[in-house]
Amino acid sequence: MAFVTPSNSSCATLQIGKSVGNRIRHNSRKSLVVMASTSVQSLDLVHVSKNIGIPVMFFGIKVNGCTGKMGRAVLEAAISAGLEPVPVALGGPEDDGKILDIDGMQIEVQGTSQREDVLSSVFNDYPNLIVVDYTVPAAVNENAALYSKVGVPFVMGTTGGDRELLYKTVADSNVYAVISPQMGKQVVAFLAAMEIMAEQFPGAFSGYNLQVLESHQASKLDLSGTAKSVISCFQKLGVSFELDQVKQIRDPRLQVEMVGVPQEHLNGHAFHMYHLTSPDETVSFEFQHNVCGRSIYAEGTVDAILFLAKKVNSKAEKRIYDMIDVLREGNMR
Repeated sequence: MAFVTPSNSSCATLQIGKSVGNRIRHNSRKSLVVMASTSVQSLDLVHVSKNIGIPVMFFGIKVNGCTGKMGRAVLEAAISAGLEPVPVALGGPEDDGKILDIDGMQIEVQGTSQREDVLSSVFNDYPNLIVVDYTVPAAVNENAALYSKVGVPFVMGTTGGDRELLYKTVADSNVYAVISPQMGKQVVAFLAAMEIMAEQFPGAFSGYNLQVLESHQASKLDLSGTAKSVISCFQKLGVSFELDQVKQIRDPRLQVEMVGVPQEHLNGHAFHMYHLTSPDETVSFEFQHNVCGRSIYAEGTVDAILFLAKKVNSKAEKRIYDMIDVLREGNMR
């Protein structure tokens, strides 16, 4: 069986030190959002007039953070939503002391060795602090332990790590969190539909053969969390399939020639293809959801931030949420 090669238009398919404390104390006490950070670069952004009084601070480990491509998309979406960046960030040790320039505003990057002190200081000054985590799989549990120790609410879009330990750590600390390996709202809606089908029609695809292909930028180190979730639904529907059977494509040449990823999106895409075939090979089903760029995740992340801030402010009894909870709230932008 060969997967249908998408055309270039398939992208639309759904398919602290004292100095740090001094730098932030000039702001009044407001809700604060902390985002992941990585390497330093200049971002030219257009500020919007709408302001909802939520300053933004970058926080995280190098790779896919606020100065990386994912974090840049989140930053742009956050500013468009009226969030305000603050002039302090945390990054990897190689970025310690560097300056990130955002449309003329300078943000100082502090090394990870100071991250607990910085986070504690910021949280002390901004009791409505929210952390946004887009780091690396290996940092998931360590970061969650840090947020839990400090007691700060967080939104985590990072995949991988020990997920069972992650949820236990957060539950034991009683902090508020939105944890979701998939932040794209429309993709989450598709996942929700798959879960409903699996729950209501268990065994409907018993005996069917499943083939799964997923393609992401070469920097993605782990198997797609979205693919894992969809496969779990197919397993409940009666399909026998193991995660090591997934065909992961990280070679740019294959991504262009075999998968159909547009050249300009090799460094930022998420293509997923699922092909089901009946035992006698007379019936087949195909599911695809292909994403180019990162805006879909960035917009979903901003919705998750606003959702979590609301839950914290209302002292909601439930503490741990996912993006389906955000969707069900029904007040996304």
